[in-house]
Amino acid sequence: MESVNLPPSSQSRLIGLSRRTLESFVRNETQRAESIDDPCLLNSDYGAFVSLHRHGELRGCIGTCFPTSPLYETVIEMTEAAASRDHRVSAITSSELPEIRIDISVLSPLRPVADPLRLEIGKHGLYVASDGKHGVLLPQVATHYGWDIETFLSQTCVKADLLKDEWKQPKTKISSFIALIIEEER
Repeated sequence: MESVNLPPSSQSRLIGLSRRTLESFVRNETQRAESIDDPCLLNSDYGAFVSLHRHGELRGCIGTCFPTSPLYETVIEMTEAAASRDHRVSAITSSELPEIRIDISVLSPLRPVADPLRLEIGKHGLYVASDGKHGVLLPQVATHYGWDIETFLSQTCVKADLLKDEWKQPKTKISSFIALIIEEER
């Protein structure tokens, strides 16, 4: 399984870009066009999830495992989506902006998994698909809840609106990925 390699300077640029995007989007301001010359941020091999938290509570999390744009464009798009389109929470308001903390999970390409019980908690994220439904859970979710690998697989199925043990069925496609988690310092 390949890893995600972004130097600290690229990680810092990505968090800064996400912060500027969040603030201009929520305030309904026109965002200045970004001049990106960092080859790491121009890479279109990585998916990304943007998570927004306020006082430790999730305020939005949206991402993609299937990138179609350079990483910086994916992060811009996912930042706006996390701020406004996560159906589990209300949209971010401008009064919340000073209290919002951003995490970006940069994802390696998906890899099919032959034996999902051999995946490592905290290292691998999961993508489960069956019957036209799919679900994704980031590696840090299992760590946060103290799940073992079977619980992680079951909960990814639940996220996909599948039966908990659907991961055991041969028709179910299970893929994994590695995530580089970039946390905003606030």
